[in-house]
Amino acid sequence: MKYSHLLLFASVFLLSGCSDIDRSSSDSTDLFDSTNPWYVAGKKAVEQRASYLNDNRQAKNVILFVGDGMGISTVTASRIYAGQLLGLSGEEYQLSFEKLPFTGLSKTYNVDAQTPDSAGTMTAMVTGVKTDAGVIGLSEEAQRGVCHQAELQMPSALVMAELAGMKTGIVTTARLTHATPAATYAYSAERNWEDISDMPEEAVSAGCVDIASQFVDFKTRTASTYGVAVDGIEVAFGGGRRHFLPADTASNTADARSETEGDRTDGRHLISEWQKLNPVGQFAFDSETFASLSTLPVLGLFEETHMRFEIDRQNDKAGEPSLSEMTQKALELLQADADEEGFFLMVESGRIDHAHHAGSAFNALHETREFSNAVSMALDMTSEGDTLIIVTADHSHVFTMAGYPKRGNPILGKVVGVGQSEPTLAEDGKPYTTLGYMNGRGHYALGDQTDPEVVYEEPVTFGRQDITDINTLSVGYHQEALVPLTAETHGGEDVAIYARGPGAPLISGVNEQNVIFHVMNHAAGLSQRASERIQLHATQETSH
Repeated sequence: MKYSHLLLFASVFLLSGCSDIDRSSSDSTDLFDSTNPWYVAGKKAVEQRASYLNDNRQAKNVILFVGDGMGISTVTASRIYAGQLLGLSGEEYQLSFEKLPFTGLSKTYNVDAQTPDSAGTMTAMVTGVKTDAGVIGLSEEAQRGVCHQAELQMPSALVMAELAGMKTGIVTTARLTHATPAATYAYSAERNWEDISDMPEEAVSAGCVDIASQFVDFKTRTASTYGVAVDGIEVAFGGGRRHFLPADTASNTADARSETEGDRTDGRHLISEWQKLNPVGQFAFDSETFASLSTLPVLGLFEETHMRFEIDRQNDKAGEPSLSEMTQKALELLQADADEEGFFLMVESGRIDHAHHAGSAFNALHETREFSNAVSMALDMTSEGDTLIIVTADHSHVFTMAGYPKRGNPILGKVVGVGQSEPTLAEDGKPYTTLGYMNGRGHYALGDQTDPEVVYEEPVTFGRQDITDINTLSVGYHQEALVPLTAETHGGEDVAIYARGPGAPLISGVNEQNVIFHVMNHAAGLSQRASERIQLHATQETSH
């Protein structure tokens, strides 16, 4: 919605005699109230549930945790894995977010896809509107790969939080421009348009802007669209330096992994541009500069592409923080600077998904364990009375727990039956593991290799393998897959939602995924507060 349209709404608001803004008044105009059927249905569902549960508590702060690809089978296996690392049998253990008092389910399909992708799912969670696969921040009328019209843009919870005067932050172990984090600040008809080198000429000519540029331009773009100054995204941690740097070796960082680190073909150095737009801002690219961050705003880009898998971080020559360390730092900075308006923070564990795509259960479970550590950090650092914390996944994976292993059997091990001491043999006379994949690249035994994505350099493995003498507990073991594909795929089943704080009971039941936005909006009044601030600014402008 353009500024001129907002002034029209504000004028109507003033003519109605409502010059005093009352957040509790139902007469106050919500400029972000949409007629999109997904938005209408999601809002209605939450309002009905709030009335039934008599839960209208207000949240000052909102934290949305997204375990990318963290389906229920991943949660169960990670629970056992984490417990077994502590010397327990594992099944009785609980991850931090499993202890939260309210749970529900999320239906993850995209408008055009039974099994979804992360662009469409994250757009649903942060805008309240379901959309097509591959599309970021746009309603379903958008055609993937075709430049969109402005009226198809659906502002996210982070955008509304900025307009409401709240502090905002993004933490991810994926590239900052990847689908999940991008959905909080960008609009794109193609999730892969992370920098201009990824875009076709016709898209550039039509005026489409790459996702990295949209991040850097967020403050000025948002202020121009809505006519209200915003502080900009105060905290942004993740990977993806290549999309911010020009394609020349002179722009390489000390932590470059490629001969030419940057990808941009337009010559723009977006990190330098961000620093010019934020003269008091601090930039970090390694552990040392991360540790020195002390004031807002901050931008941390710790890898050329995605950040390393948690078990592989030791191999980063410059060092990079863990997900829990980034979460702690983000909360310390946001809480120190946030006033009564509060903050909105999105935290993504992006590499759970990548480990599954590579067929590495070890890394998927290890990433989920670290994700649980990050949630635990947030639970300890915030109050249940004023902070809504939601933990969920964008989608699942075709990851299974099979056979009849006995209680306490190593979750990454071969199936050993109840009362037995030797592995169970299948009808082909070979043992098999508890964990496996419906599809993917198949079995590999790579020993102590901590980077699971090296399998993409190997041929796809077909059929059953004899794993009798193979250590399936090792970090480099990749489980067998039934259907051979170049990469394992997402799953289409529901995923879990866990919550604590004001509005948390509203996630109970089986939800369309876009309802998650409406729970956050209902609890924190994001759209209403943003509207009031826009209207107040319009009032002040017209009075002058």
